[in-house]
Amino acid sequence: MSEVKISAELRSEFGKGAARRIRRDNKVPGVLYGHGSDPIHVTLPGHDLLMALRTPNVLLALDIEGKKELAIPKAAQRDPLKGFLEHVDLLLVKRGEKVTVEVPVQAEGELAPGGNLLEHVLNALPVEAEATHIPESFAVSVEGLEAGASVHAKDIELPKGVTLAVDEDAVVLQVLAAQAEEPAAEAEEAEAPAAAEGAEA
Repeated sequence: MSEVKISAELRSEFGKGAARRIRRDNKVPGVLYGHGSDPIHVTLPGHDLLMALRTPNVLLALDIEGKKELAIPKAAQRDPLKGFLEHVDLLLVKRGEKVTVEVPVQAEGELAPGGNLLEHVLNALPVEAEATHIPESFAVSVEGLEAGASVHAKDIELPKGVTLAVDEDAVVLQVLAAQAEEPAAEAEEAEAPAAAEGAEA
């Protein structure tokens, strides 16, 4: 998995006004939780953090004014219109520690001919993994699957040291039958008698 080094600063100002000032400096307010310690309020470089968060469950190697910490993202708040980061929650982790995360599922291949649809019942698979060895994604082949076929959690091959954190029979992907559409000509013929009956009445 990716490990990204980011420098952070301790934050002592709080409230909306302070947050606006931080964002004006192209930085993002954040909070570090975990290990039974008090929350640590920090300020992080906006561009570096935005680039890091493009990788799901990225491992952040933080340098907080000389103190080293490892963390993974738990929640990120974004501006609904402009998309920039407004706030981030990070979970403190240690090397070798197991954490429960959701890993994106990526379908690969083509379904059997027939215009059927692939439904992602779970866009991400909940798993337990070492904090420093979290998979970035799971590739799942749907090559040749026909209507009615399903891929369950237990069908997905997991790397060594990674275990399911969801029922093994949970449906992750399923193939839905294409909806048959009534031909336009038949529809018009069906409507014509109805219209004639309406006129006679």
